Formats: sequence, C-alpha cells, structure tokens
Amino acid sequence: MTTPGKANRASLLELECRGFCPPLHCGVLCLAVLLFPAMAFGDQLTTAEIVKLSITNTLADWNANSHFSYVEQDVDVKDGATTSRTYRVLMLDGSPYSCLLAVNDEPLPPQQAAEERGKVQQEIARRASESAESREKRLGDYRKERSRSFALIDEMGEAFDFKLLREAKLDGHNVFVISATPRPSYQPKSWKTSVMKGMKGTLWIDQQSYQWVKAEAVAFRPVRLGWLIAKVLPGTHFLLEQTPVAPGLWLPKHFSLEARTNILFWQKNYAHSESYRDYRRITGQPSPQANERTAGAPISLRLAKLNDSPAIHKNFPPSNVYQ
Repeated sequence: MTTPGKANRASLLELECRGFCPPLHCGVLCLAVLLFPAMAFGDQLTTAEIVKLSITNTLADWNANSHFSYVEQDVDVKDGATTSRTYRVLMLDGSPYSCLLAVNDEPLPPQQAAEERGKVQQEIARRASESAESREKRLGDYRKERSRSFALIDEMGEAFDFKLLREAKLDGHNVFVISATPRPSYQPKSWKTSVMKGMKGTLWIDQQSYQWVKAEAVAFRPVRLGWLIAKVLPGTHFLLEQTPVAPGLWLPKHFSLEARTNILFWQKNYAHSESYRDYRRITGQPSPQANERTAGAPISLRLAKLNDSPAIHKNFPPSNVYQ
C-alpha cells in the first residue's frame, strides 16, 4: 500500500543514514535495516517502509536516553490498591541508578531525602572502585535487560501486517494512523515475543520525523508463553506515548500495561504505568559516539549532531543533581 505523502531526496538521505539501538532505562538492541535502494529517492513510501523508519528512529533516540537524567514515576495497581514511587534516574558509569524522591506523591521527609542523596554518593564511590570484572558484569546485565525489554520492537516488522487507516492530528502533530494485525506466518524467536501472535495494535506516526507519537496494542485471544504454564489473556493492553524533548530527539513520556494472565489455574490481573519528565543532559559525560549508539547500522545525521546543538543546552540545563 502506498501512502499519500512524499519524502524529498534530502530527508530520505537523512532517514536512510539513521541506525538504532535502544531507552526508557531499559536495551542494547541492534538491528541493521536497509530501507531504500538509491533509486527509491523521491518515490512514495509504502506503509511498511514508514513503520520500518519509525522503529529505526524510535530506537535510535531511545539509545540517546543514556545521556540524560530524568524523573520517573511508577504506579502499580494490585488487588484494588494503588501505590506510586517517584525517582530521579541517573546514569552512573554506564548504567542507571534510581534515587527515590517521593512515595504516593508525597515528597520524602528531609532526613530520608538526605539519606537517599547519601546513597547516590556511596554508589558513585562504589562504581568508581569496582573491579573490571564487576563493572563488565554490571554493564552486561544492563545490556541484557534492555535487550529483553525491547525484543518485542525488534520483531514487530516480522510479526505484523500493517495497513494505513487514515491521516490525523494528535498532540499537535500530523500523523499516519496505521493498524497492525498478526501475520499468520510469524514464528516468534523466543517465548517473550510469542505474545504478539495474539495481539493487534495501532501506531500514530509523526509525518515529519517518522517517530511514534503513540503506540497501542491489545490482546484479542489467549497466548501461551512458550513452554511455560502461563497465558496472556484477552484484554491485556499496552500503551506508549512519546514527545519531542529537543530538536531531532523524541523520548517516552508515558508507558502503561494492564495485564490479564493465567498461571496454572489462577488468574492474575494487575496494572503498571511509568511516566517520564524533566529530562536533563548529564554533565561530565562525553558526547555519544557513533559506536555507542549503533552496531551494524549507520547513525542518524541529526542524532550525531544532537549534543553539539545549542538548543539541547537551552532545553536541558546541564545538571548532576537529583531533584
């Protein structure tokens, strides 16, 4: 299917140069995608190509997340009770550390807040003195966590058939609204991605930047998770919302999961959401190099220039504080 919009030669060249690795405190996920042959410049983009571009761009920007601190609020609903915890997430020597700021929307008492800041200083000292073996294990665990977290996005292009539904406006952005339905021939690479065989979704993709403004998916049939005795049940719902936080850079602002599962004979329902705000560029870090942001694919021209842009310093005053 062909979309109604055209991309000019310059913008397509920039998009073709964009590679990715994953954010949101989660994966080093690498996927080299060859999107267009040289003869395609100026041609209309198909729906599949728009989706590929959006995945590439989204994960490239998520990888830049490691050069920012941000405030994250986690909200959990279980057995009718709602709890929330708010953190300042810091990147300390290559992996994140969460400094507790508030519980159930109440700031910590002054003494506890001082204790949390002391824990940050202790962690900085601990990581500065850890052995090479310990550091590599810590960073390796972080990379594995990120990779697991974004395995679903890695396989999206294989798991779904995409159809352009309409053009619309969302949060001030002109978007393509694209549906995703399971591809019958899809074979999951792991039990973690098998859930996509029973899900359908919708993508709202910004027409200018080819970034996800919103992504939503819902389970419409039960899916057994590999050989495990667990099932994801219909009604399970995922939602991701993103926003531009600097020129050429989009990062998540909200993620939510409403899960309905069955383990043996017990059904378990729960809800979890994460909100992100106050992104700040971290001082004392070198500007991200291409080999830190991608493997096996060239990096976006815009992303490569991100940390040299005056706008990023204007939007995010350099800070190492946890507040």
